[in-house]
Amino acid sequence: MVRILDKAAVQPRRSFNPAKSFTIRRSPSKSGIAAIPIRIPMNSQPNRVDLVVSVGVRGVKGIGQIRFRIFRGGKEIFNTQQGIESAGSEKNYVVTFQAEDRNVRAGTHGYTVTAENLTANTRVDVVGPISFSGLAVKTRN
Repeated sequence: MVRILDKAAVQPRRSFNPAKSFTIRRSPSKSGIAAIPIRIPMNSQPNRVDLVVSVGVRGVKGIGQIRFRIFRGGKEIFNTQQGIESAGSEKNYVVTFQAEDRNVRAGTHGYTVTAENLTANTRVDVVGPISFSGLAVKTRN
């Protein structure tokens, strides 16, 4: 049995829209994608925070390697990488990933998603949609 402690969700972009796109910055710079706060009450151990992210991207030039990262309070807790092509019909993608943060201390924690392009001379844009959600639950002892 689990008990819900908190939940948060944000949807900065609700649809695919190339006219309102922005370019993912070249590493080591990072582009901010979305952020949510999650509150963990006192005496809520053990716990876990389930995080789900979806980001619509478009390959513009070359084959970019995009590193997505999730931070809690500025500390990286998860990362994944996705190749994004720009040729032919393989231009638009929705990248979805899930992460789990276990035994988070009591307090309010800011979770942030970023993206960075690891490949020189390529371009990948965020075109939407973007969604980021978190669910904190108290788990069994």
